Amino acid sequence: MRATLAMVVFFLVGGAAGVAISASGLVPGAGGTRVSAPVAAPAVAAPAAPSTGPTPIVNRGEGHSRFAELAARVAPGVVNVHTSKTVVRSLGGFGFPFGDLFGGAPFGGPGGGGPNPKTKKFSVPALGTGFVISADGLIVTNNHVVEDVDKVEVIFSDGTRSQAKVIGTDPKTDVALIRAEAKRDYVPLPLGDSDALLPGDWVMAIGNPFGLDHTVTAGIVSATGRDIGQGPYDDFIQTDAAINPGNSGGPLLNMAGEVIGINTAINPRANTIGFAVPINMAKEILPQLEEKGHVVRGWLGVGVQPLTPELADALGLDTQDGALVSQIDPAGPAQGQLEQGDLIVRFREHAIHHMRELPRIVAATPPGTQVAVEVIRNGKHVTREVKIAELTRGKANAPQAATSSEDDRGSTAFGFDISDVPDELRASLGLAKQEGAVLTRVYPGGPGEEAGLRRGDVLIEVVRTAVHGGLDAEKRLRDAKQKTLLVVRREEGSFFVVVPRSGDEHQD
Repeated sequence: MRATLAMVVFFLVGGAAGVAISASGLVPGAGGTRVSAPVAAPAVAAPAAPSTGPTPIVNRGEGHSRFAELAARVAPGVVNVHTSKTVVRSLGGFGFPFGDLFGGAPFGGPGGGGPNPKTKKFSVPALGTGFVISADGLIVTNNHVVEDVDKVEVIFSDGTRSQAKVIGTDPKTDVALIRAEAKRDYVPLPLGDSDALLPGDWVMAIGNPFGLDHTVTAGIVSATGRDIGQGPYDDFIQTDAAINPGNSGGPLLNMAGEVIGINTAINPRANTIGFAVPINMAKEILPQLEEKGHVVRGWLGVGVQPLTPELADALGLDTQDGALVSQIDPAGPAQGQLEQGDLIVRFREHAIHHMRELPRIVAATPPGTQVAVEVIRNGKHVTREVKIAELTRGKANAPQAATSSEDDRGSTAFGFDISDVPDELRASLGLAKQEGAVLTRVYPGGPGEEAGLRRGDVLIEVVRTAVHGGLDAEKRLRDAKQKTLLVVRREEGSFFVVVPRSGDEHQD
């Protein structure tokens, strides 16, 4: 099978030597590189009231553009996020078992040699961005900026610094909440309405690209509702405002000075394609992040897939709206109420026009809620009552119905072969023991090659789950979805990539 379109999306972070790219810390800007039940809102900054027009800007003199005035006003609410993480690397040489896989003796050392047990701990710095949302120092950034770090420090536009503490993280939406600890006056930025955005609207991004603090770029909204293969809740804003490594977690602002997005990812194959998490999605989960440190989501217990014209014709349906049920989890809430082949067209009061709408709506439903689910079954509209359960990690990774033969499963179905990571390569990339699996071969013309994979790449995650060696990676690829999200590491850093096999299914 050949992939007709391969979007490689980077979730990037500034590093110590120049800039290192990292995906483990959330997809997918560009900085740092990893829906929900309503709760009583804690002290998170209240969303700004709908704007009736541009917020007045203090006159700083003739000749300045509106962008300049806006950038000056919001600068105190934008912070640079500096993090550090301790890694352990080997100092000695092992033989390299894959011969000339990387072309002779790798990493500047002689080939071969016996084991050297000496190791050394290194503190690896990284850069990102964030923005203040409350008077007591709450700051929003990306999950992949602060994930698994040892230390977080924020730097304000006036050059002052503050230690910060991670309050809550949500890898599924790549949103994180931290709190600055310094006693000072904070300048919260108002949160706008990302649902009101239209392609062509002017926007401004502020961040810390490549360590160039408080860099301002401007552009337009290129599109909304983008699915970039980062997860089931993809609903990204696409912009042509320049976003680079170090911008991750920074604000995307409208011309009223309101935050309407969180800059998160870029497409490295283009200069003007960046992605931001819509601020309305963040508003839904910020109260939970402050109160609980994580997000509680609803779970329906079904596998769904898009309804294509071919499927609609085969099932005798006269619509292409809805989410087609391809699997019922036997331990899930939908067991006994929904059936494989049902077309979900309404969930509670929400009409389902596209499959991607369902995961977010289900996730935002409080566990324990009794909901009405309308489906088309055998040509008739049927409504069933389902009591929503809580989504847990185990449920989120429940097996899906197989749609391919055993011969078309595993790594070869994605166009590559894998094995354990050699020790020298592991040390060079700063990988933990048993972490990852190396690609020993990428088949010409296969899905992996078309997605940009190369021999020597190290597979770190399959569907947001870490892999531990070649056999573990092979098992996870056999069980993976037909359109599979991978995290891959190279010498220059890590990135997200979606590699298709066949079909396109999701679990809700």
